[in-house]
Amino acid sequence: MIDEVMSEARTAMDKAVKALKKEMTKVRTGRATTTLLDDVRVDYYGVPTPLNQVATLSAPEPRLITVQPWEKNLIPEIEKALFKADLGLTPSSDGQLIRLPVPALTEERRKEMVKIIKRMGEEAKISVRNARRDANETLKMLEKEKEITEDDLKRSEKDVQQLTDDFVGTIDSVVENKESEVMEI
Repeated sequence: MIDEVMSEARTAMDKAVKALKKEMTKVRTGRATTTLLDDVRVDYYGVPTPLNQVATLSAPEPRLITVQPWEKNLIPEIEKALFKADLGLTPSSDGQLIRLPVPALTEERRKEMVKIIKRMGEEAKISVRNARRDANETLKMLEKEKEITEDDLKRSEKDVQQLTDDFVGTIDSVVENKESEVMEI
């Protein structure tokens, strides 16, 4: 019983960390990365299709992303989708290739990004704490129903707290790494 509760808590906390890491990839750092384009959808013959399924994406330089469409007639659609995505990037096309220069971030914008990153980290910590609360409630219920002893409850609560502390530490390091990446010029 206790192992199941711990396993569920670990899974929920792990999901929170994974979600945070996925969100962090969308934060622009002033360095070109194709993950900025993950959520861009192109109207491909009437069907909204992810950009990476209709073109080759690459970052040949630290401040440039290139989009090479597999079909030349898609260039206007891709440009339209890039403008609509509101990434703060201006596409320029030569008829073969779309270039997206990634401008350097201003100091003020970097500080705004750090605030956003910290908020994301706090949201992830809230998810971890919610998983801790759920696990502790389940453990208390098991103790109330006499399925586990009071000693087992106390030991398990301590284990849940240790697990929570470990995941909060992981979140802090993810946030710290992203912060230093954003503040790097």
